[in-house]
Amino acid sequence: MDTNEIRRVFLDFFTERDHTLVPSASLIPIDPTLLLTNAGMVPFKPYMLGEETPPYPRAVTVQKVARTIDIDIVGTTARHVTFFEMLGNFSFGDYFKEKAIPWAYELITEGFGLDPDRLWYTVHHTDDEAAEIWIDGVGVPADRVQRLDKDNFWQMGVPGPCGPSSEIFFDKGPAYGEAGGPAVDDERHVEIWNLVFMQNVQDRPYHVVGDLPSKNIDTGAGLERIATVLQNVDSIFETDVIRPVVGTAERATGMRYGDAERTDISLRIMADHGRAVTFLIGDKVVPSNEGRGYVLRRLIRRSVRHAFLLGTEDLIMPKLVDSTIDVMAEPYPALVEQRDAIVDMVTREEEQFRRTLRSGHQLLDVELGRLEPGAMLSGETAFKLHDTFGFPKELTEEIVTERGFQVDLTEFNTMMEAQRQRARAAYKGGDAAAKADAYRTLLSGIDQTEFVGYERTDASGRILSIISEGETIEKAEEGREVEIFLDRTPFYAESGGQVGDSGLITTQTGTVRVKDTQYAVPGLHGHRGVVASGTVQLGQDTTLTIDRQRRERIKKNHTGTHILHWALREIVGEHVHQAGSLVSPDRLRFDFSHYHGLAPEELREVELAVNSRVIENASVTTLEMSKDKAEQMGALAFFGDKYGDEVRVVKAGDYSTEFCGGTHVPTTGQIGPLILVSEGSVAANTRRIEALTGTAGYEYLSGMRRDLENTASALGTQPARVVDAAKTLAARLKSQEERIEQFEEQTRSAEAKELLTGVEEHNGRKVLVARREGLTGDGLRALAFQVRDRLGSGIGVLGSTTDGKGALIAFVSDDLVASGVSAGELISEPAKLLGGGGSRDPRLSQAGGPRGDRLDEALEAARDAARAAVLQA
Repeated sequence: MDTNEIRRVFLDFFTERDHTLVPSASLIPIDPTLLLTNAGMVPFKPYMLGEETPPYPRAVTVQKVARTIDIDIVGTTARHVTFFEMLGNFSFGDYFKEKAIPWAYELITEGFGLDPDRLWYTVHHTDDEAAEIWIDGVGVPADRVQRLDKDNFWQMGVPGPCGPSSEIFFDKGPAYGEAGGPAVDDERHVEIWNLVFMQNVQDRPYHVVGDLPSKNIDTGAGLERIATVLQNVDSIFETDVIRPVVGTAERATGMRYGDAERTDISLRIMADHGRAVTFLIGDKVVPSNEGRGYVLRRLIRRSVRHAFLLGTEDLIMPKLVDSTIDVMAEPYPALVEQRDAIVDMVTREEEQFRRTLRSGHQLLDVELGRLEPGAMLSGETAFKLHDTFGFPKELTEEIVTERGFQVDLTEFNTMMEAQRQRARAAYKGGDAAAKADAYRTLLSGIDQTEFVGYERTDASGRILSIISEGETIEKAEEGREVEIFLDRTPFYAESGGQVGDSGLITTQTGTVRVKDTQYAVPGLHGHRGVVASGTVQLGQDTTLTIDRQRRERIKKNHTGTHILHWALREIVGEHVHQAGSLVSPDRLRFDFSHYHGLAPEELREVELAVNSRVIENASVTTLEMSKDKAEQMGALAFFGDKYGDEVRVVKAGDYSTEFCGGTHVPTTGQIGPLILVSEGSVAANTRRIEALTGTAGYEYLSGMRRDLENTASALGTQPARVVDAAKTLAARLKSQEERIEQFEEQTRSAEAKELLTGVEEHNGRKVLVARREGLTGDGLRALAFQVRDRLGSGIGVLGSTTDGKGALIAFVSDDLVASGVSAGELISEPAKLLGGGGSRDPRLSQAGGPRGDRLDEALEAARDAARAAVLQA
């Protein structure tokens, strides 16, 4: 059975049993930093905790999963990968073990056709109920049900849902190990499905502190692992979804899979990471040094390094991406549409890393060659590899471990933290997750806020909670900072890049000036502000009024971002995707994926395209529809945003259609001019444009026109001829500067000749010491050059004062320098008389200090030193 058929059979089985199909909109990240070990829990955890009401009692999914917990052993086993698909069925307080177990048995034996005689089952050693259902309910032999401890208690590495589980294993046969079930040999007996009975809550791993509000089901079956059984192959890498990518790695490296374990490991790593990279970039992740982007960069560079080890000089990642897309095109057609953008991104990333890979490897080889057995690679070297050569810390650790050493991670982390400190200078704030937990405790029992701000700018509401300084209070008096929660509001809470509304909350006893509106937890609007007058208290009815003018400016900017997004995709390319935005009343900021800066001509084209659409004055409409229908009509959705089954879509004319929960103007003409004011880089592969709309855009242009008119007036010309006039003026200034320089040169020449009349001669060498007032350092230096060129063999010292400060310059002819005379030494002591010091150059040395009143003393000291020097030379 191929993998497409496995997906279909699984989904059909559960949708026929009233499960809602929940598409995997984006990758579920499972990373050590998240302390997660199960894919299904990521989107559904709030439902099981009772924090959010599930939109359906039953769900079935095929989730894309990225997992780097086991990255160090990927390629060395037959079953570990960083990307896989997880089949799962879920119940949120609906059915429990009594249905989950029989359905699982029915699907794997009848739907997938597995031989019941080759199946084994495990339950938690305390779970008599599950064992009884397997034996008495389903009818499996009692000796095929084994009781285990921690292996059959599922938990997250953080506080949250947990519970006993039951796993289903397939016996691959005697050729793979000892008989007796998974308790005896887990290589022979491969787990194909984990049924988790999510019923408890823990405060730390394996420490149950209570029960969940309801009993839930969360199951997970790795698609690729099931495929190994149904396709009768020994390894995940031989299934129909991965083997073609392994084949691509074979052809790219000239190696043959199965010839040698060492090369097989590299081929498996390249195939797996190629799949993971393809899906990560397909989900709008871009390589970076933080978060998901760091995971992506690590996967790419690990793949490239293994291709390098096999002697491959050609790019490997584009081939792996193409192969992955070819294999996964049917279940994931969006990858086909993104092929060019994904290939382009991995090409750039690989080319960048390959430029430093060889030199970084050479540095590491040298450093490792110096180590004694048992020694550690310094953290400084690891940091240099990371910072200069682009080696992720984990890649360095992997290479070092292969050579039998370890990395001094303490020193590495110290150096990394020192580097981070510089980036944290402006950072302040607490842990977002901890704040969310605190809000849930403080706001326990409060229903979601009804948002009416799309239709109106004022409304009535009732105060449900007041929070101040981290505590709920009954009443707040004038001057107190508060966060107020109501049953309904027209105030938009910041999301999707649009800032929160401000305005007034008025009661019979007082007024709150709202400065900002934020989501405290999903669905609850927190109105943050200060009591401007009187008092406000819990339970009061209120009149809510947003700042209408501010909202109007925000709406112009938000619709402007949609049209700007369209224009960028139209002019720059369809690989452009929104990577972040800020929609505020005074400006808009739009971050987008692109690999280099936009040329001035491109920016002009983008701005023209936007304003052409604005002038059309097309209608801006909002529609609410199912997510599937929105995707079918081509609406753009963005990575990281969470969408329900019903979504809001904003259409501008017939050219821009996006998922969006923000507020917008009714027609594009109301945006007014949209003026681009800046474009630059904010991160690797991410650009940022800032722009103005409406009155702000007009005032910007008006200010530029005013500056142009003032400039024209100053130049004595018309605004239309400012450029020509400026060029003429610049040419005239250049000519005058050249004439002035010529005049000054002539003046210095004449002055130099005059100074030479005061030359002394000793032992056939000349000495000149003179004072000239009002010369700056540059002027004194230029005069010294003129004198030196005429003096011949000898020593010269010139001095001057400006603003009470004294300056000296000494020069020595080459023949005297060859005899050991140094200009720097000559004026060292005289410079001290001026309260300063000077340079040490033997041919020409300048010095100075604040004591200009002692210049004559300094010059006499220099004269004595010069005379002595020529007499001794």
